[in-house]
Amino acid sequence: MALGIESTAHTFGVGIVNGRGEILANELESFKSRSGGMRPHELAEHHLNVASKVISRALTSSGLSLKDISLIGYSRGPGIGQALLIGAFISRTLSLELNRPLVGVNHPMAHVEIGRKVTGSRDPVVLYVSGGNTQVIIHNGRRYVVLGETLDIGLGNAQDKLGREIGLPFPAGPILDSMEGKWIELPYTVKGMDLSFSGLLTEALKKIKSGERVEDVVWSFMEVAFSMTIEVAERALALTGKEELLLVGGVAASPRLKEKASVMCEERGARLKVPPNDIVRDNGAMIAWTAILSYKVNGPDDIACSYMKPQWRIDEIPWPLLDV
Repeated sequence: MALGIESTAHTFGVGIVNGRGEILANELESFKSRSGGMRPHELAEHHLNVASKVISRALTSSGLSLKDISLIGYSRGPGIGQALLIGAFISRTLSLELNRPLVGVNHPMAHVEIGRKVTGSRDPVVLYVSGGNTQVIIHNGRRYVVLGETLDIGLGNAQDKLGREIGLPFPAGPILDSMEGKWIELPYTVKGMDLSFSGLLTEALKKIKSGERVEDVVWSFMEVAFSMTIEVAERALALTGKEELLLVGGVAASPRLKEKASVMCEERGARLKVPPNDIVRDNGAMIAWTAILSYKVNGPDDIACSYMKPQWRIDEIPWPLLDV
């Protein structure tokens, strides 16, 4: 019975999952800002303030107490250092107080593994699209490998920067996703298996400052950004011969991105797997489940060496492809 704590960015989440992968609780509180953006010290303060009540809610909804927990998992990285620090501190404290093993989890891997679990996906091409990450990932039999990724900023961060410039609150993605407009020419930057969003963002902001209608620029920005990511995912399916596309990460909740992915997969004869929205976003259940898997593979962490890894990549970790 694992309790997992997620704290890489704007979300403080607590999930409780059993050894069969059944999610017994998945509670969270997310930082919000009227002016847009995230300041690291404000994230840390938010997470510290909400931690106790989120843990209490998770225990209540699961019908368990802390003594029923047998494993503590936490997001070790990648992420924003100050936010990671709060989750790591609380997790270490619980591990020591309860005398339970501690397991640090790679955040992108947690998105992939909970996605595979809830959708039954076995060996997919993974399109991971979130605030800080935009990656196309496969498993090569020994570890997860990044076939392509953003060369500058993640798509979610690009959306939030655009939203902040036009006066939207944080997070801006859902609001941008609902805007409709007319087509405006914007740069489309795909370099082999890699992508770049900074030029697209810069040109979109220039168009707005030059007097173009905001809704037209936003709609065109989203169409171009989503098309770029789906092109790279399709190329990965063609390259590997795999028959499943697993869409994960917070941006995977976008209906427009899912629609584009669905059309592409239908045309290729591939199967699209997308977890429910409460699972694609950052959450504690994905940390708890991946902590269970990691414990089976590598055992517990030494608390003395359980430092954070803000730049930790998924392709740094030897990892067998486990049955879902």
